[in-house]
Amino acid sequence: MSVIKDVDTFHSTLKSIDQKINTLNDEKIVAFFESLGLNEREDIPKNFLQWETILIIVPDRHVSNELKSYKYSISRLAFVTNPYASQIHILDFQEWKNSTRSKTQFQIREMLKTNFGGVKKTPND
Repeated sequence: MSVIKDVDTFHSTLKSIDQKINTLNDEKIVAFFESLGLNEREDIPKNFLQWETILIIVPDRHVSNELKSYKYSISRLAFVTNPYASQIHILDFQEWKNSTRSKTQFQIREMLKTNFGGVKKTPND
């Protein structure tokens, strides 16, 4: 015998609450991206709310430190600092995991120079 009186009702109530939480978290993500001006950029994918986790690539540690505190109040966000990036970028965290799997730290660093927002520096820069 279960301690919970009506398990099915309890589970459906939890499911309903979780759906509301997910909707509110999506609103937080949209508001966060709007505050960063990402909604105005053409290079930002429009389907980011469909991703399980959104990777935010930031160009330097100062930006990273400023934004990382939001990781704790907005779920489904992850951050990577790419010193070769010229601006903030977002992508599906799953793509990041697939690209960095079984790579050394050096290989990942080299990959960041041209991928994930990285722009190869030319001698004229």
